[in-house]
Amino acid sequence: MTYGDSGERVIEVTGLRRRYGAPGGKPGRAPRRDARGAKDHASERNGKVFEAVRGIDFSVARGELFALLGTNGAGKTSTVELLEGLAAPTDGRVRVLGHDPFTERAKVRPRVGVMLQEGGFPSELTVLETVRMWAGCTSGARPAGEALELVGLGGRGNVRVKQLSGGERRRLDLALALLGRPEVLFLDEPTTGLDTEARHRTWELVRELRAGGTTVLMTTHYLEEAEELADRLAIMHQGRIAAEGRVADVVATQPSRISFELPPGFLVGDLPPLPELGITGHELAPGGVVRLHTQELQRAATGLLVWAQDKGIELRGLDVRSATLEEAFLQIAKGLEGDA
Repeated sequence: MTYGDSGERVIEVTGLRRRYGAPGGKPGRAPRRDARGAKDHASERNGKVFEAVRGIDFSVARGELFALLGTNGAGKTSTVELLEGLAAPTDGRVRVLGHDPFTERAKVRPRVGVMLQEGGFPSELTVLETVRMWAGCTSGARPAGEALELVGLGGRGNVRVKQLSGGERRRLDLALALLGRPEVLFLDEPTTGLDTEARHRTWELVRELRAGGTTVLMTTHYLEEAEELADRLAIMHQGRIAAEGRVADVVATQPSRISFELPPGFLVGDLPPLPELGITGHELAPGGVVRLHTQELQRAATGLLVWAQDKGIELRGLDVRSATLEEAFLQIAKGLEGDA
């Protein structure tokens, strides 16, 4: 199944800008901190205006999972806050489900679920009391027990919030975001603090929600999470979008790799003509390991294997792999170092 094929754009962002501070040194609202305690942006710099989001455009189709990536300070949280209707843009246009999420909040909020980076629950309430309290403020809320079962907290209802682990609190955040059966779900660092098993369970839940037609916009520092879940993504850098597209297309901008041990008695020059195999670069590492780079992995690998078979030799330690999202992300970030 291909997600987002309906063509309906449920999130539309055009020319979006957000500044903090004001001329004359008037401070703006302080930014939230992420789960690691680091700011997602600097709101003020010595009383000067700081532009956290600098004119970005993107859209998200119904039933699509869109990941917003970037290092701390890239502008992700500032962008998500505008989509959630927590603040008005300095400039540009935001539409969620066809409405301005800030000025038409009453039309948007009942149809949207929001999982913040940190929930801030009353510590003395039990988990079940917390969900019931939240349900009282949610239109068409699903039963509290059902919400807890969805996130694997069904057996923790009578535990006080202050006794929950950090990972359990994140799952409680997610349960509250799902109470109203949202059409659009915002997930801000959803699996921070979760162990491996809980992270994979959350991934499965997100997949089920997306398969049911829920549109998801997610920020995450875990690149394997974005690679696993996202249909499309955008990589932000200093308030701008540096790369956007399907995960496979973003990854394909980086070369694939082939490595193997050079057979005894052979030199790199004895290999078949590398450019003819679509190999764009090579290096000889310690231990006689040859590393090749190519944008045409199948063609290059096939040519090498045919050559080895014709020579009657074995390519020991053969490793053939495509690039990863992490490699693409790091290369994009490296290429932008020093940009203003």
